[in-house]
Amino acid sequence: MRIPQSKALSLALIAAFALPMAGCATNRAKGDVPYVARDVGTLYSLAKKRLDTGRYKEAAILFDEVERQHPYSIWARRAQLMSAYSYYLDSSYTESIQSAQRFISVHPGNRDAPYAYYLIALSYYEQISDVTRDQKISRQALDALGELMRRYPNTRYAADARLKVDLVNDHLAGKEMEVGRFYETRGQWLAATLRFRTVVDTYQQTTHTPEALMRLTETYLALGVPEEAVKSASVLGRNYPGTSWYKRAYDLVKKYPAMPLPPVARGEQIIPVGTPGLPSVSVDEVVTPGTANVTPRAEAPGSTTPTSPSGGVGNTSNAPGGTTTPGAPPIAPTTTP
Repeated sequence: MRIPQSKALSLALIAAFALPMAGCATNRAKGDVPYVARDVGTLYSLAKKRLDTGRYKEAAILFDEVERQHPYSIWARRAQLMSAYSYYLDSSYTESIQSAQRFISVHPGNRDAPYAYYLIALSYYEQISDVTRDQKISRQALDALGELMRRYPNTRYAADARLKVDLVNDHLAGKEMEVGRFYETRGQWLAATLRFRTVVDTYQQTTHTPEALMRLTETYLALGVPEEAVKSASVLGRNYPGTSWYKRAYDLVKKYPAMPLPPVARGEQIIPVGTPGLPSVSVDEVVTPGTANVTPRAEAPGSTTPTSPSGGVGNTSNAPGGTTTPGAPPIAPTTTP
């Protein structure tokens, strides 16, 4: 059926008006704030009020609005960092990372740059998944924590980062053990050996090392290389003599009486004495490490209304005191521009 020209023109005009309206509806659904010109004090105070009442996403958007409406204000820099902080509290970790990275790119020499790096590292750290999943995020967290410690080794943020590095390494070792045990149950001895060897060589300071040495004893025997099995058992006995992992390894190598346990040579004591020992499970149980303690939460900032042009963000008195425990809350940035 042929549509009259006048009717076709009317339909085209209706469609043209409908598209912008649909776009506006989409923007509102995404939480965009309509542009309403406001002075920096009013806008920043409104964002702070949203933050204090736990409306973190709204606070982050309003802090972004401070930067958009007043890009040359001394409070724009402050709002940039507070936006990253608010996104972090909202568990919007991708947005938090992006905001913190933008702060670093614009203000690389600012004294609050260490805190921005800290937020990036924590945002990756919070996303660490269990050992049955891909560990890309764990490696990104490790890289971000390492970058913080490399750039600012003497800051108190770095002290907390060092503790979290240990937890991430333990988590990555747990992933290697998970895969190694899978290969072992399928009789893929060489593949399993390579995984357990990675734990001993790369993650030897973690809690998984005793089990890895015992599993190496098993897989080397299955591969027909009892010399290596005895060597792994002897290293396990030297470093973890009272553990049930060693008892199990010892029982295995006893089946080869022609090959007694040799003394450990000087270069074979790969585990320093005093490192964490046996996980609290039976030798017949599978150690399935959970995620690291990934529940840091930031402290609420103090007064943040723009009342004075003096001072500066990043006062070190607001950094964590001494060595912090894993999962300790990140320290909120200070509040003056």
